[in-house]
Amino acid sequence: MAEQETNSGLEGFGKKLLSLFIKDAPENQPRPIPSAPQNNPVTAPVSQNAPVSAPVTPVMPSPTPPAEGSVDTRFVDHFASVLSKANQPGPDYFEFRETLKNLSNLNLSEDQQYQAAWASFRAMGGSADVSALINSANQYLTALNNDQQAFSRTVDSAVNEKVGGLSNEQKQLQAENEQIAKQILELQRKIDANNGRLAQIGGEIDEQSRKIAQNKGNYEATLAVFVGQIKRDLLKLGEYIKQ
Repeated sequence: MAEQETNSGLEGFGKKLLSLFIKDAPENQPRPIPSAPQNNPVTAPVSQNAPVSAPVTPVMPSPTPPAEGSVDTRFVDHFASVLSKANQPGPDYFEFRETLKNLSNLNLSEDQQYQAAWASFRAMGGSADVSALINSANQYLTALNNDQQAFSRTVDSAVNEKVGGLSNEQKQLQAENEQIAKQILELQRKIDANNGRLAQIGGEIDEQSRKIAQNKGNYEATLAVFVGQIKRDLLKLGEYIKQ
């Protein structure tokens, strides 16, 4: 039951998160994701006369440009979980963003919206030091950047496992096809050689058959001479020599 309530809370947080950053986004219709800014996290002075606070080190962009995508509710819920874990007690950047979003429907200039949101944020009990608000926003960026790094490692692992495995299979099949093609070529050459030999054998069979038949005829003719000679001699012996 506690897990169901947690999941329900995260789902609601995800929808709320989506509404804060994407104006009038439908719940079930994907919308194009705007390109993520590559600049460092925003910093601002602690006060009008105070020095600028140090920025949080940004995550280096991936060498491969991300493919164009659309808002996916699965990732909305995921980022909701990431941001909820980074959320600190009390008013912080998330509440400031919520207030700023609510002011977007009013007929105010951008600087007036931010000034009004800042005043409302302090009225909610938020720190009067703008650097605290900036630090909380940078904490969200850091949490998202860390999650992006982990996701990139997961993507790289998936590429190595899935795409790398398929690439190896592709190379293996190509090598097998090349080997089979060579075997087919060799077999075709063997067939051509056999066909040539078969044509020769047909002529040789005729020639050898003729020679054998000729030899047989010569044998029988020669045999008939010897048999006839012996038979004549036997006949003459019986005629001329008496016992």
